[in-house]
Amino acid sequence: MYGFGLIRGLIVTGKNFVQSFYNPSRYTTQEYPEVKSTPPEAYRSFPFLVTDSETDPLGALRCVACLTCEKECPAQCIFIEKSKDKKPDANGRLQFYPTQFIIDSSVCMSCQICVEVCPFDSIKMDKVFEVAVSSRFENLLLTRDKLTKSNQYFHLISPSEAQEVDDRLAAERKVAQEKAAAQAKAKAEAAALAAQVKPVPAP
Repeated sequence: MYGFGLIRGLIVTGKNFVQSFYNPSRYTTQEYPEVKSTPPEAYRSFPFLVTDSETDPLGALRCVACLTCEKECPAQCIFIEKSKDKKPDANGRLQFYPTQFIIDSSVCMSCQICVEVCPFDSIKMDKVFEVAVSSRFENLLLTRDKLTKSNQYFHLISPSEAQEVDDRLAAERKVAQEKAAAQAKAKAEAAALAAQVKPVPAP
């Protein structure tokens, strides 16, 4: 029937209008900033660095300054300075670390390429949308101190992704521990076997 689509659209509009007075699911606006919306899990703003410790955040960074994100960033807004020495990470392994990690938020496109290419799951996308500042030169450069946030915070904003990352890292850590235990056992058995073999005296 000609015009039926228009009538159906008006009916939907009328339902939304009437129900918006008493049905919260039909509310189309929020009283911001008094009422703040919760961004969906797929939402992203600017990157942040994940640390595995809340007591020593800079000492337990997952980032090992491999410079992959800096090289792959299409906007070239990431600047990393790699350390000359190594220090233990959260798992006790000696790793390099970034002495400087800076993101120019005025250039960052929030494309998430740095997250996709990171082999250590050390950089993730944040969900902070209130980033307006009073000065154009204020807080445009996000330094390592501002970028570092805990793994608990990552679980809070992206629970499913954070759990998947934790499960994968735990599985990799278990495999590494089993491999190290097997190597230590083989080395101990070889040393015990060498101690049992007595040299043959020369005639």
